[in-house]
Amino acid sequence: MSLVLDAAAQDLLFREARTANTFTDEPVTDEQVRAIYDLVKYGPTSMNQSPLRVTLVRSPEARERLVQHLAEGNRSKTAAAPLVAILSADNEFHEELPHLFPHFPQAKDAVFGERPVREGSAALNAALQAAYFIIGVRAAGLAAGPMTGLDFEGVRKEFLDDNHTPLMVVNIGRPGPDAWFPRSPRLEFEQVVTTV
Repeated sequence: MSLVLDAAAQDLLFREARTANTFTDEPVTDEQVRAIYDLVKYGPTSMNQSPLRVTLVRSPEARERLVQHLAEGNRSKTAAAPLVAILSADNEFHEELPHLFPHFPQAKDAVFGERPVREGSAALNAALQAAYFIIGVRAAGLAAGPMTGLDFEGVRKEFLDDNHTPLMVVNIGRPGPDAWFPRSPRLEFEQVVTTV
């Protein structure tokens, strides 16, 4: 069976997708970021809770503050990337549910009234949206360098608040020289899928 998505789009979004480690100095514009968001906002989440929040790090001062919270191997590439995004989960996403999930307005309190429930759901669904975001970066013809080698609590304190949990930092731009490490192996279908 063939996929509906044409082969070039399959390659762009998946087969050729790699974590970029170097970038050119070509800027990533606000218009490009808006186009990415306007595409990926339609990706489904549980009860349409949409807990992903994106903090764009553009200024040199903010970049310096961020780099100090990254693992040593991630610092130079983040310092040089045209744009860096901190992706986080909004643990107070339930405040938007009356608007986002109008056919069950009671969900805000009935399902998500307790903070631990919200945190678990926000982490899962924001991670799902983070994957959409990375695919959206690829759809915009850009490269993404997602990283979790960081001091999460340090990033939270420096850029967020107690209601937001950082998930990852993503470097964004056009790939530079030697941007890619060699492709690592993938698991085959039979290693992953089980029928019961």
